[in-house]
Order: sequence, then C-alpha cells, then structure tokens
Amino acid sequence: MAWDEWEKLKAEAAEKKSARMEINHLQDTSSGGGSAGSGGDLVVHQDDLGAVGHEAFILHDHLRKQTDIAGAGAGKGHAGSNMQAAASLKSHGFDMGPAIEKTVDVWTTQVKTVLQACAHISNHLDFSKKLHSKDDERIAADLRGRDGSAMPVSRINEYFK
Repeated sequence: MAWDEWEKLKAEAAEKKSARMEINHLQDTSSGGGSAGSGGDLVVHQDDLGAVGHEAFILHDHLRKQTDIAGAGAGKGHAGSNMQAAASLKSHGFDMGPAIEKTVDVWTTQVKTVLQACAHISNHLDFSKKLHSKDDERIAADLRGRDGSAMPVSRINEYFK
C-alpha cells in the first residue's frame, strides 16, 4: 500500500467518523443487552458473584499446583529439577545454565502475578457480597417505621427528591 493511499483511507475514515463509538441507549434484549424497562441499572445477583468468586478460587488452586516449575522434582536441597539442571550446567561453564535460571525466575514471577489476580478477584467478590448484604439490611431497617411496620411509599419518595 502506497503512503498516499494510506493517507486517503485515513481521511475517509475521519470524514465518516465510523471509528467512534457512542453508547447512549440500552441494547435490545434479544441481543443479550439490558432491557429497555430496567432504567439502565446494573443488576447482579449474589449467586452470580459467588459463582465467579468460586471459579477464581478454583483457578488459583489449580494454577498454584500445576505451574510450579521452580519446585518441580525438588531434591534434597529443596531445588526443583529445573534449577538443579541450571546449576549443573552453570557449574560446567554452559551458558544455558543462567538462561534456564532466568527463565524459571521470569515464569515464577508471571505465575505469582496471575495467582494474585485470581486471589484478588475471589476476595473482592466475597467482600462485595458481604458489604452489600449489610447495606441491604441497613436500608431495610431505615425504611421501617418506629413500630416496625413498612414505611409508606409516599414517605420513601421523599428520599429521592
């Protein structure tokens, strides 16, 4: 593609403004988006949060057990077979030894990052469930009269003005 052709295509795209995205309404429910009658509120059920948190916990546990290449085949010195091989190669003057050590270090760092992300997701969702349950209890208590009866709608409406 020639440079002038590229510039022409960029100019056409800018004129059409086709690359711009605007979200100013809810999607049709048949496409899986929110419903027009919902007012755009995000609705998440406790079961949904629990399922996502549980999957993150399972993924964390599975990754922790399956991705430990530094400790795999650990011997007497508590070094895994990969690190043992790296040390042996390094002691014999092979450049591959330090390269294997670096690979294991980078891999371990990346795995720890993913494990932290999974733990964060799981813990955050558990925290969110508990926090919002407490919020719901407080709101329910606040919306009761002194005698414990439900507050009339006219009174509740005053909170939104």
